[in-house]
Amino acid sequence: MARQIRTVGVVGLGTMGSGIAEVLARHGFGVIGVEVDAAAADRARTRIEASTERAVERGKLQPADRAELLARIEFSTEPARVADAGLVIEAVPEVLGLKREILASLDAVVAPDAILATNTSSLPVTEIAVATSNPRRVIGLHFFNPAPVQELVEVVRTVVSDEDVVDDAALLVRALGKEPVVVGDQAGFIANALLFGYLNHAVSMFEAKYARREDIDDAMRLGCGLPMGPLALMDLIGLDTAYEILDSMYHQTRDRLHAPAPLIKQMVTAGLTGRKSGRGFYRYAAPGSSVVIQDARLPAGGPVADRGRDVQSVGVVGSGTMATGIVEVLAKAGLDVLFVARTPEKAEAVRAGLRQSLDRSVTKGRITPDQRDAALGKVRGTTALADLGDADLVLEAVVEDLEVKQALFRDLDRICRPGAVLATTTSSLPVIECAAVTGRPQDVIGIHFFNPAPAMRLVEVVSTVSTAEDVTLTAVKLCRHIRKHPVTCGDRAGFIVNALLFPYLNDAVKMLCAHYAQAQDIDRAMRLGCGYPMGPFELLDVVGLDVSLAIEKVLFHEFREPGFAPSPMLEHLVTAGYLGRKTGRGFRTYG
Repeated sequence: MARQIRTVGVVGLGTMGSGIAEVLARHGFGVIGVEVDAAAADRARTRIEASTERAVERGKLQPADRAELLARIEFSTEPARVADAGLVIEAVPEVLGLKREILASLDAVVAPDAILATNTSSLPVTEIAVATSNPRRVIGLHFFNPAPVQELVEVVRTVVSDEDVVDDAALLVRALGKEPVVVGDQAGFIANALLFGYLNHAVSMFEAKYARREDIDDAMRLGCGLPMGPLALMDLIGLDTAYEILDSMYHQTRDRLHAPAPLIKQMVTAGLTGRKSGRGFYRYAAPGSSVVIQDARLPAGGPVADRGRDVQSVGVVGSGTMATGIVEVLAKAGLDVLFVARTPEKAEAVRAGLRQSLDRSVTKGRITPDQRDAALGKVRGTTALADLGDADLVLEAVVEDLEVKQALFRDLDRICRPGAVLATTTSSLPVIECAAVTGRPQDVIGIHFFNPAPAMRLVEVVSTVSTAEDVTLTAVKLCRHIRKHPVTCGDRAGFIVNALLFPYLNDAVKMLCAHYAQAQDIDRAMRLGCGYPMGPFELLDVVGLDVSLAIEKVLFHEFREPGFAPSPMLEHLVTAGYLGRKTGRGFRTYG
């Protein structure tokens, strides 16, 4: 480190400022914490003492180390006390005028080579920096909450930030045991720019009554492996905070997708700010509690499914990976399954794949040999579509081509008995387009499994404007019988998961295309800052860039939202044949 920073000032000791002070002191830095008055300083001291005490109780900190940590922190109400600090970080509320005022006052106090940093999560660092006499030494150091736990810190450079200031700040972040990601001064930086567009979209989906709040949250947790659903996360962040961040981003980008959904402001005005108030999208046991309690919008168990039609035998049309996985799931649940393949060879491949998968489950101790044999005994194969005539429910899992699916549904309409449910596993095509070619659109529904079907718990149950209520209930009941978690939604492009996931992925590609940050840094920011299991470019390469582009085109065509238009970079990569892991090259090159 060019600068020998031993003491750091932290101005503003709320939840975030106290966390930053604790992290600095834990790693050997002297800390001078400044608050507006003695009462606020005492609250900060109590907060840090309680946090470190919990760390001792959990075995993450020794009592002697805690005592040394606390001794390194000085609490003051005088900004002049930070005069000798090599770095000063402001962590006051997200108000541009206030932050500019704080930085300007610090600029007059600290040494000429001291670094001034703002912890803003959404305001332009440049606009804060120009309030000082030397904006070259001002940067953003965006810690994530809770600071003692979260590994990511976004180091935000402006167009005038000195390189040595940025480098020294990144080195200090590493000295704190955290991962620095250097980014430019763009609205929301990396994590918030990608996260809050997605959260805003989820609120709009709920506001439009497209899906229940629980189903939106469950879909993203179970379908994408996210640590929290978007509406629960909004409650945790605070709807007032989320509104401020989105409003700030919108004023910088003028992107309609960043314009806060009207429902957010309405809820904030009503005092429904999330966990901290005890009510947000969910109701909590008390202000500040994480315990969700039942309310009028949280019926126990979700949709009632006891009025659905009886399903004992299921037909599956298709012989690919998804069809084989669905056959396995149904058979393990004790249902009689008849699958239809185009040729005897493909039918044999399904049987071989099914046996191989079940044998693996036995080897791993997930099922017994007897359970494997029972499942295999429930499955029959055929090449004749006409054999499905007596099935209670038929599920197609053929290629994602609308004309192919429509031709199949015409045949099923002719073959299947009256009252049989006809279902499609499509992930992106309109279910109503399949229903409309039959004489029984009320019996047609989408049952979208996720790949691999035996492992993924989520199933999206997609009702069209024509689907009968008891058919929806039948699909929900079937999903629960086969130990899957159903979420219900309407028949719109992308349903829940893809409609929320792929605009987020597209935004990441646009960010890369603008040379704002590197792919690996964007991936790290989302994994470390938001707890995502994979970064957006890792996920795109796994899904396949061609598949991703096709889904994004469907979303853009359906919603006509300019922000959903696929990034030209994605189109160019697909044209070049760089489709991700399956071709050995996508956003990364694979050996």
